[in-house]
Amino acid sequence: MKELAYLNKYFLKYRYRFILGIVFITLSNVFAIFPAQMVRHAFDLVNDTIKVYPNFKGTELQSEFYEEFSFIILFYGGLIVLMAFMRGAFLFLTRQTTIVMSRLIEYDLKNEIYTHYQSLPVSFYRRNNTGDLMARISEDVSRVRLYLGPGVMYGANLIITFVLVIGYMLTVNVKLTLYSLLPLPILSASIYYVNNLINKRSEAIQRKLSEMSTFVQEAFSGIRVIKAFSREEDSADRFTKESLAYRDKSLNLIKVNALFFPLMLALIGLSIILTVYVGGIEVINGAITPGNIAEFIIYVNLLTWPVTALGWVTSIIQRAAASQERINQFLNIKNDIISDKDIKRPIKGKIQFKDVDFTYSDSGIKALKKINFEIEEGKSLAILGTTGSGKSTLANLLCRMFDTTKGEILIDDLNIKDINIENLRSNVGYVPQDVFLFSDTIGENISFGSDTQSKEAIVQAAKDADLYNNIVDFPDGFETMVGERGITLSGGQKQRVSIARAIIRKPKILILDDSLSAVDTKTENAILNSLKDIMKGRTSIIISHRVSSAKLADKIILLDEGEIKEAGTHESLIAQNGEYKELYEKQLKGEEEVEI
Repeated sequence: MKELAYLNKYFLKYRYRFILGIVFITLSNVFAIFPAQMVRHAFDLVNDTIKVYPNFKGTELQSEFYEEFSFIILFYGGLIVLMAFMRGAFLFLTRQTTIVMSRLIEYDLKNEIYTHYQSLPVSFYRRNNTGDLMARISEDVSRVRLYLGPGVMYGANLIITFVLVIGYMLTVNVKLTLYSLLPLPILSASIYYVNNLINKRSEAIQRKLSEMSTFVQEAFSGIRVIKAFSREEDSADRFTKESLAYRDKSLNLIKVNALFFPLMLALIGLSIILTVYVGGIEVINGAITPGNIAEFIIYVNLLTWPVTALGWVTSIIQRAAASQERINQFLNIKNDIISDKDIKRPIKGKIQFKDVDFTYSDSGIKALKKINFEIEEGKSLAILGTTGSGKSTLANLLCRMFDTTKGEILIDDLNIKDINIENLRSNVGYVPQDVFLFSDTIGENISFGSDTQSKEAIVQAAKDADLYNNIVDFPDGFETMVGERGITLSGGQKQRVSIARAIIRKPKILILDDSLSAVDTKTENAILNSLKDIMKGRTSIIISHRVSSAKLADKIILLDEGEIKEAGTHESLIAQNGEYKELYEKQLKGEEEVEI
């Protein structure tokens, strides 16, 4: 219960629903006990009447006696029906309070987890896979809800029923009470054991279903590759194997489920047999009346579900505690990317890197070493280098996705750690190397980068990214759905949507992280010509492996294995006859060969 104690704040928040739920559970049990007592009185009345009624045979009193007897029996029957309705009404109210409370807490808990996910740094997502994050906010929260709703409701019902029913049974006859309850602990332990088997096999089925879903998703996403390599039959065979494994696990669960009700009915039947047998002996001894036997049979049936639920509730609590522990592990993770002074002020765009080192904590890879450079407000810098040289790491540090291991980054002569994070990122237009588009329209994907939703701004951003002509050729224009992860668009079109998304917000700092790698030279030149106007008045960083993209910049630095090897303008670097010139000549020669 230590892990589940985290949920106490929600019980406090919805305390009125919780308290009312307990009250309604109590009242429903009260109206379940009274009918049993009515049955006892009616049963004893019938038994006594059978003995007395023949004595009035042939007299007028016999008919009067019969009418009186019939009225009382009907009266008892009416009371039993009324109490059954009252019990049903309070059971309804129990669910309207307790179960609704669990749904409200589930809603709050999911929102809390999702909001916390949003606040965590990129390093958190590097350490944890998406499937695990999804499982904690869906499956784990669902298990916790079972504890909050059915677990609490049936647990409270168990305690209240035991106190009321067994307490009253003991006042009637201790011996009969003990014998009638004898099979119930065995029933509870058996249900607990069977339920654990069901849970384990259900989880195995869920894991297998998840594997099947992943396989099918990959098969559908990669259908072009499957068809290109003529692997349809092989894919179908693999799916058949996965389906057979799922079928076998499902059959194993059905076999265990088949034990549940026969076991429960057998032990209930044994309890009723003991009640009738021991009760009959007690009637002969004059300790109780025949009506008490009927009354005790009803009590045994009333106790059957709470006792059965005991094993189920115990299992629910155990599973909920394990799930809440997994949830708490993430909720207890604190965001180490915080603003020390939380300064909020307009950003102009001057950038300085001073002796910056960075090492990825999860892998131990040292990505940057002693990086020093400065970009004046409104100027541009191109960062060139091979794959793994640290280009994208520089962009991530500037967006403060990570913090430097050593050294400092200054923006407008302020340490980046002192600037309000939202204020910083709202002034940065970032086009990542790995383009991600949402399953929405092209227009919505472009406007995602800004609070403005004006059609004119979206159109202008598309034109600036040299995407407008492509969009108007689509049947639905800006309302065209891009599909999952932008699958309906080409690589170049996706990159240009990403560029439009960045520039629509009119950022003070623009970062293009190899954002033209998927476009041809002609399209690249068209975008670069558009970017000349866009880059005016804002600080721009162009990260690329192409020298053609770098020529736009006022200054160029060449990175290799996390270190700056060369720095200067295009002309000065050519004059140095170093690595930059060698790279430039190789790419220039390659372009000439392509044109030929």
